Amino acid sequence: MPNHAQVIVVGAGISGLVAANLLHERGADVLVVEANDRVGGRTSTTAMGRGTFDLGGQWLGPKHRRMKALCDKFGLETFPTHDTGRKVLVVGEKRSTYKGTIPTLAPHKLALIQLGLWTVDRLAKDISTLSPWSSPRASEWDGMTVETWKNKLLPSQDVRDILEAAIRVIFGASSSEISMLHFLYYVAQAGGLMPLVEIKNGLQETRFVKGAQSVSLALADRLQNRVHLSSPARRISTHGKSVTVETDKGHFSGDHVIVAVPPTIAARIEYQPALPNLRDELMQRFPMGGTLKCHALYKRAFWREAGLSGEAVLTKGPVSVVFDNTSHDGAQPALIAFCVGPGARELGALPELERKRRVLDILSTCFGPDAQNPELYIDKDWSAEPWTRGCPTSFLPPGVFTTFGKALREPVGNLHWAGTETAREYTGYMEGACEAAERAVSEIT
Repeated sequence: MPNHAQVIVVGAGISGLVAANLLHERGADVLVVEANDRVGGRTSTTAMGRGTFDLGGQWLGPKHRRMKALCDKFGLETFPTHDTGRKVLVVGEKRSTYKGTIPTLAPHKLALIQLGLWTVDRLAKDISTLSPWSSPRASEWDGMTVETWKNKLLPSQDVRDILEAAIRVIFGASSSEISMLHFLYYVAQAGGLMPLVEIKNGLQETRFVKGAQSVSLALADRLQNRVHLSSPARRISTHGKSVTVETDKGHFSGDHVIVAVPPTIAARIEYQPALPNLRDELMQRFPMGGTLKCHALYKRAFWREAGLSGEAVLTKGPVSVVFDNTSHDGAQPALIAFCVGPGARELGALPELERKRRVLDILSTCFGPDAQNPELYIDKDWSAEPWTRGCPTSFLPPGVFTTFGKALREPVGNLHWAGTETAREYTGYMEGACEAAERAVSEIT
């Protein structure tokens, strides 16, 4: 296998593989080194029961044009996420059901939810998605957490808790950990807060028939022997116009390197010479969110029989949201529960059987006693994965964006940065991974 190319790509997730394919299509010689023994990054698909399911990222939104173009290119089929029926809301110990987007609450609480949604979207419109640190009031927003802001705006604990459940699922972190500026930047890139949490017309609208990892598998197949698996990058050395990437499987040299891994993983690579201070400190302050994704497979979709959509929001306990995750053909009914942020840390520390018991108890609270008897239960703790250290995305604590943000996409000589965290559109999503790849390639070509 070759060990020299014009461009070395570190990371065989969607961003790295899209970058490598774009370069290859333009006639450049390219190699990809990947730490895992598989491609896909934060997407991972496996056969379970009578269906195929995603252990990691799995959804597309209506405006994810780059990802949809890849699906068309490779003939990958998609299907709509199920959302027919009433939704479940569990606030504290109280369970209720509702239709539509907004939960059924007391009128003053509904008014507060609407106020929160309207305020977030209005503030996000002032945030630059290219350079959020230069936005009006950037220092003010970066000087506080999302929790500080919502506690000032929303006097109702129930309303704050509902918003908290949404934030935890979006970032895999609590609002007390996240900069308000980073939150608004994220909302601005998605076109509003509601698209981040909705199914219909939202970023959870569409699923892959063969799973999200099928995109990376198709991209890697086009590169053939140019992808080196089980080859974690340990050191990247720059010598004039040449760059060397040292891995566990050997050294690879080239003219440019695209680093397309999460910032917390990029920070663990040794760089010679050392990276500029801003870039180095940015990566040190860019943690991954925590997500434990739990799959429960059943003989029948009993929640649908009861007129429920399978969607649930919970404000207390390790599970924050639940979705219907039935296979595209209906052959394998399934629910997925997301334990995120502190919930992921809490459950991740428990033995597998105890995790299963806790999750099934919560599903029973939402959908009744039939949830206690799955055909199969499997969970995936992304924080335990050595080459991702979390999911779905990275987040910035207060003070980081305005101090170190300028280094987010800035090349360092012939080192270039990709990965969804560096995207200018839909950061945190597969679409953002594609956009970041296009930008990194344009810097080279």
